Amino acid sequence: MKVVVNAVEEKRPEAKTELYALLAHYGIMLTILPWNVWVPAVFLSGLMSALIVTPTHQSEALFEEYQPDFVTAQFMSTRNAVMTNPFSEWLWGGMQYQLEHHLFPSMPRSKYPKLRSILMKFAEENNIPGGYRESGEFEILKMNWDTYRRVAQADPVPGAPYSRGDGQLGAIDLGFSPGAGGLTGIKNN
Repeated sequence: MKVVVNAVEEKRPEAKTELYALLAHYGIMLTILPWNVWVPAVFLSGLMSALIVTPTHQSEALFEEYQPDFVTAQFMSTRNAVMTNPFSEWLWGGMQYQLEHHLFPSMPRSKYPKLRSILMKFAEENNIPGGYRESGEFEILKMNWDTYRRVAQADPVPGAPYSRGDGQLGAIDLGFSPGAGGLTGIKNN
């Protein structure tokens, strides 16, 4: 809300329309709809956000030793999703343009499609490793689930806290947690 109010005060085009739409949305949701409708709606929107945001971040490079400059890091650590239909375009709400969002966070998302071709050209002209990365909406979701599967099946990192849920064993404090001094040997009391 603060962002929208600031945009109205700065007289950004269409900011008042966005503010009125947000107020109407929450006004309807909180006053007309019963709580047993809007509470699940809030949780469902969180799930939808997770399903949309994580695929555009998790499937790319992680920097352990080498840290490129900010712009190159954004190109290397995000992947955009290409929508196949107007409903998906609406559902993703501009989040399919993650690179554009990371490089220009205050730019209105309605401008991201125009920025796409500029960034593609920039990546090519500047030899950005991997270039401008994008995949189809369903392909990127599959890539994300594959990443989850690889992480879940990976061998544990030596010295890391125990996290495998072996029946009830996962819920029992075996002394490996940071709170029990498992990582540092120093117990927090």
